[in-house]
Amino acid sequence: MKLIWLGHGSFRLETEGQVLLIDPWLTGNPALPEDQKDAAIAGATHILLTHTHFDHVIDVLPLAKKLGVPVVGQYDLMGFWGETEGIDTVGFNKGGTVMLGDVAVSMVPASHSSTFSTPEGLRTGGTEAGFMIRAEGKTLYISGDTDIMADMDWMGDYYKPDIGVLSAGGHFTMDMKGAAYAAKRYFNFKTVIPCHYKTFPILEQSAQVLIDALPGVDVIEPEVMQAIEL
Repeated sequence: MKLIWLGHGSFRLETEGQVLLIDPWLTGNPALPEDQKDAAIAGATHILLTHTHFDHVIDVLPLAKKLGVPVVGQYDLMGFWGETEGIDTVGFNKGGTVMLGDVAVSMVPASHSSTFSTPEGLRTGGTEAGFMIRAEGKTLYISGDTDIMADMDWMGDYYKPDIGVLSAGGHFTMDMKGAAYAAKRYFNFKTVIPCHYKTFPILEQSAQVLIDALPGVDVIEPEVMQAIEL
């Protein structure tokens, strides 16, 4: 299993013959070099979307059309796009699990918002979510944009994820201290990978607080376009 950070909250996950693009943000992403964008999306089989803020959704429809791959996400939004955008979608909801080849993806709650701008004003794009991804005998928790929430209690107990990919930049999501608190209280991670940080000055720039707070956990500060073997 290879996880590749595309900067901010965007990832490429290669596992079980599938290539999953998670919230792929290419246009205007200051962390992703222009000459790496083709490599970031090469061979993609699916696009997973946690919510519709611009830094997660802006490239989803163009990529789905360019690559001819389905978008996987919240049922209401997927149904709307399936009808209006001419793309393949896999719509489901919190509590549901879909199989992408041999990869099981379960949708779980997040605590955030999910809106996007239109010429008619701000619109809601379904609801925010996270994912539990099970493949190769591992369970990977993609938190999406979220704060600490009580739902993490049952999520950690029920899914027992080994690996946590946690939004941790603060201002819009948990900060490093909050992510560490959530990891210690609700989960038993072997590996933690922070994201949604360093992109802008308003966000946290270092994961040292997270590293110091989780002794015994392999906290990996990802580097853009460098594969992490899980």
